[in-house]
Amino acid sequence: MKKTRKIFIVALCAVIFALSLAACSKKNVNSNNSESSDEGSKNGQSSSVKDIVNIGVTDNLSSVNPLLMDGTEVVKYTTSLVFLPLVELNRNLEFEGMLAKEITTEDNRNFIIKLDENAVWSDGTPITADDVVFTFLLWASPEIGSTGMSIEKIEGTGDNGYVEPGADSVSGVVALDEHTVRITTKSEMALHTFQNIYGRYILILPKHVLKDVPRENLLSYDWFNAPTVVSGPYFIKDVDLNHYVTLEANDNYFKGEPKIKNLNIKVVTASQLLAQLKTGEIDLVQQTTGAILQEDYDSVRALDNITVYDGTPITHQSIFINTERITDVRVRQAILYGIDRETILKDLLKGRGEVVDGFLASAGPFYDESVVPTPYDPEKAAQLLKEAEADGWDKSTQYTFYVNSGDTTFTQIASFIAAKLGELGLNIKVNTVDISSLLSTAGSGEFDLLAVQYTYAPVDPYTDISWLLSKGGWTRYYNEQVANALDLTQKTGDINEIIKQYRIVTDHVQQEVPVISAYVISAIGAVNNRLKNAVPDVYGTFINVHEWELVNN
Repeated sequence: MKKTRKIFIVALCAVIFALSLAACSKKNVNSNNSESSDEGSKNGQSSSVKDIVNIGVTDNLSSVNPLLMDGTEVVKYTTSLVFLPLVELNRNLEFEGMLAKEITTEDNRNFIIKLDENAVWSDGTPITADDVVFTFLLWASPEIGSTGMSIEKIEGTGDNGYVEPGADSVSGVVALDEHTVRITTKSEMALHTFQNIYGRYILILPKHVLKDVPRENLLSYDWFNAPTVVSGPYFIKDVDLNHYVTLEANDNYFKGEPKIKNLNIKVVTASQLLAQLKTGEIDLVQQTTGAILQEDYDSVRALDNITVYDGTPITHQSIFINTERITDVRVRQAILYGIDRETILKDLLKGRGEVVDGFLASAGPFYDESVVPTPYDPEKAAQLLKEAEADGWDKSTQYTFYVNSGDTTFTQIASFIAAKLGELGLNIKVNTVDISSLLSTAGSGEFDLLAVQYTYAPVDPYTDISWLLSKGGWTRYYNEQVANALDLTQKTGDINEIIKQYRIVTDHVQQEVPVISAYVISAIGAVNNRLKNAVPDVYGTFINVHEWELVNN
């Protein structure tokens, strides 16, 4: 998603993650981070320390436990600094090896993962196929009870994604040798989908450290708040999920000793970003984890100490409609016709972005430029509502519209949308909540409309769309033609055929409106000029974090 990446099928975990938050959010006290002021205490660092790089984020973290990945980009990127994925997407939308040298398939069912022979844990222990097999087993273990990550698509798991209690293996995950793993899926899966789900979002854990920990204890295991063995460039040293995560360099990082010894993930409000970029209290804002206010864009660009980077326009401000609660398609269509998206983009976002229907933005390889977005037509919306009312729709029904309180730009836009829809006869109540509560609400289905920034991976929209447009997804929507079209995207490498199938999906979304893309954001990232080799972008920002360097310090 953009903020969340979430974005991904791991949104299935929302309710469990919210319930687990208290167990996993214990603040650790570290003597190396003694506070010299109240402000320092809130930041998880001494305000006098100048060699710390502060990364500003505008969403709280739900956890730093990789087994509680919730689909938000802030959790994904923070935990990936500690435990590496197999691959990562770079800014050119190419999969780049992290623990894996390559992932290949010949039949879209058997996937061969070749690990980097140089990869080692911070204690010098080699990272092997056994670690990969162990990690996938943890995800599939009912004793742990994690959900999501499409584990149910792997051979040897049940429909719920679990193996039998006490199982010591998953039949579809096999170590072929010390550095090679074969993963077999139950049905065909495109290589780009496999790499995006399993390659990017399952972070490999150290078997030699965790194998003797009872599985039922792992979700609340304090060790993850300050792990002693890591594969990534940094150790977590101190955690306060509402305020910060402080990190210390792993000098034994196999890709190269980090030049920056201390990082701090600093949780702030969007309204604080401009001021703290100006003062140097924040060194970097990445497009999908830190939401610089639209009204602050020009001011951020004008800062002498900051370089601004325009992000690829792929993050949607998506409005999900619970089709089990708003059952009349004419009401959903009226909502779509009643939102003046072009005016919002032009006047409120100053043209920074685009308007599309469905899930695909123009930067993605499967975008169909012939799709014409549904126009703003309040007369059409009013007519549809009149027809629905004649057939028994109660116009006095109040619809709850949940919005991320951390996204202050859209909270204002949501009020504008609700007012305009109110003029048409729709009673919309905007309810702003924090991102964790928003995800919990989305998972429970206790909403009528719900908005969140959502980054549909351009190279793999299938993962998100197939779940969201399902009875178990946030929209509670299912259409057999849509499902069949999505399945066909996994069985062909012909890009024109894939575009054709996604066009079928888009057509149904336009007609039946389970989701509305309010706009696609072209967000900006920012970096302090004292920080070299760091280029914030939607993807790939942290791949070379060990090469970041402070100058003129």
